[in-house]
Amino acid sequence: MDEIIKAISEDGFVSISVISSRELTERARNVHGASPVVTAALGRTLAAASIIGSTLKKPDASLTVRINGGGPAGSIIVVSDEKGSVRGYVSNPSADLPSTAEGKLDVGGVVGKDGMLSVIKDFGEKEPYTGAVELVSGEIAEDFTAYFAASEQIPSACAFGVLVGRDRPVLAAGGYIIQLLPGAPEGVISKVEENVAATGAVTGVLERAGADALMESVMSGFSPRILERSEVGYRCTCSRERFLTAVLSLDKSELDDMRAKGEPIEVCCQFCEAVYVFDTTELFSC
Repeated sequence: MDEIIKAISEDGFVSISVISSRELTERARNVHGASPVVTAALGRTLAAASIIGSTLKKPDASLTVRINGGGPAGSIIVVSDEKGSVRGYVSNPSADLPSTAEGKLDVGGVVGKDGMLSVIKDFGEKEPYTGAVELVSGEIAEDFTAYFAASEQIPSACAFGVLVGRDRPVLAAGGYIIQLLPGAPEGVISKVEENVAATGAVTGVLERAGADALMESVMSGFSPRILERSEVGYRCTCSRERFLTAVLSLDKSELDDMRAKGEPIEVCCQFCEAVYVFDTTELFSC
């Protein structure tokens, strides 16, 4: 089961959200037939968006993350609902690169860093809130850390990872966002930095011991109190009715062209690869 664990330190100066997202990342990999390095890039973005989306709370609110760093993967789009359930796609899921000199997946290389990270929060009223920052590395976690510092002015540390097996299944995925709350003294900052360094790669902890162990490691010495646990997953909201409405909203000239050809219209959902077929009788009887 994928889940988000939210906790706060005993002194109230540090909050953390930890996500275990192996199943939803594996679902995304299967849906898109993604290469290992693209699976890692998309999986990290799904984890980040799920945590941030779960903070929206308002029913029917949504969060959209857009990343385009100019790398071979192209654009990464991830959408989260207010409960943290996510869906996403990549322009070129089959993009691939050799491993780095350290033997790791070259996520920064496949994403690129010549571009922007945008976070759009839509609460269903007025204009959505949009925050955007230039990409720092394309490695995702560093880019979200920069986003929190620039767009939300919240001192944060982010870590996300995806471990992909030799035959491509996702073995572990997830990460955390840890944030300092107002009034946190210098000693707290130093302890957080020490814990982050000591914890190391998140996938190792997640694969070996799970999300609770990851939270305890990063919050070592802070006596964390768990505030909430919530199940999350990869969930697409597409439907035949939604796509029919979208098709009927096309420009009149396009609809007239469809009517003249008289051929069925096939539409594929970018997020889940579901295919919907509409015949002209169905389209133009509406």
